[in-house]
Amino acid sequence: MRNRPLAKPDESLADLRIEWRQNVLRLLPTGEWNVGQSSRLDQLLHGVRPENVREAEIDGRGITELDSAGAWLLLREKRELESSGVRVRGFVLPDRYGALLQKMEGEKVIALRHASRPRGFVPFLESLGRGTMHALGQGYGMLGFLGRVTVEATEALLAPRRELPLPAFVRQIEETGLTALPIVGLLAFLVGVVLAYQGADQLHRFGAEIFTVDLLGVGFLRELGGLITAIIVAGRSGSAFTAHIGTMRVNEEIDAMETMGLNIAEVLVLPRVLGLVIALPLLTFYADMVGLIGGLVMCYFDLHITVPVFMRELQQAITYKTLLVGLIKAPVFAFLIGLVGCFEGLRVERNAESVGRLTTRSVVESIFLIITFDAAFSILFSIIGI
Repeated sequence: MRNRPLAKPDESLADLRIEWRQNVLRLLPTGEWNVGQSSRLDQLLHGVRPENVREAEIDGRGITELDSAGAWLLLREKRELESSGVRVRGFVLPDRYGALLQKMEGEKVIALRHASRPRGFVPFLESLGRGTMHALGQGYGMLGFLGRVTVEATEALLAPRRELPLPAFVRQIEETGLTALPIVGLLAFLVGVVLAYQGADQLHRFGAEIFTVDLLGVGFLRELGGLITAIIVAGRSGSAFTAHIGTMRVNEEIDAMETMGLNIAEVLVLPRVLGLVIALPLLTFYADMVGLIGGLVMCYFDLHITVPVFMRELQQAITYKTLLVGLIKAPVFAFLIGLVGCFEGLRVERNAESVGRLTTRSVVESIFLIITFDAAFSILFSIIGI
């Protein structure tokens, strides 16, 4: 048996020794394996270079103090040994750290030494297949969540005083609607200005500048007003839904609520979804009006179209159906945003990285569904002649 210490015991309270006993590599960590020693311990573990070794043991019975950083380093070393073809036949720690080890083994341990990414047609097909299965699983889970929310919403509408928490419902209308007025109004005004300017620039070639009003009215009321508002709300409120619910999951507040017998869908999901369904159509109407005002200002200064002329041409260009087409889509967009935001929030794991990743995914999925459903609505309205 040969012993080779990687560090002198008097250099630190933490130590790591390597032994070879009967062709078995034995790692003997001792002392205090905590976050304060993590940098030095990481260097010690990187010094372990097993050659011609088939079996290994990690005997940590000499550890006097262990936190999550030290446990992570040991688990990482164990998995790197296994990935290199070494069978780890023993991994022993003091009994008092059993719960910590079990918790850390349940988390994803990221190795610092990454293997090279495989290339070729077969790995590409595998990656494509995994992505497809993930997308199908995501759609299946969201469909099940849609069913649950639909049932809960129906019960809440049939018995609002018993099922729907009205204070939370009103608060969500305020947070998703009232507080979004400045940003929605500003962007709608600027888009109206840009649309009028670009339309006038193109129509000027044909001497038809007056039809800029028609372009602005039809384009904004049917499509741009609702689409821009929904995208803004998806980035603002949808991400907030995911982050808030995900943080509650990390802090184990949702587990406590379930232990108390509370209905998570009723307490957390319904107020957000229904509040957004009420707020988004109002925001869409507000964005339509502000966008038309922005176009009016540009037409007045660029084309010298007076307010009476603008209003008269706008009245001829649009009907009540033009406004309703944009407003009908708003509740559907709101339901999609609320559904995706809450769904991803409830899928958050108990770590901060998951909150950020699923918040980003929530926004991307919401915008994707908004544009997809907007295209479907356009085709449907064209077929039925609206």
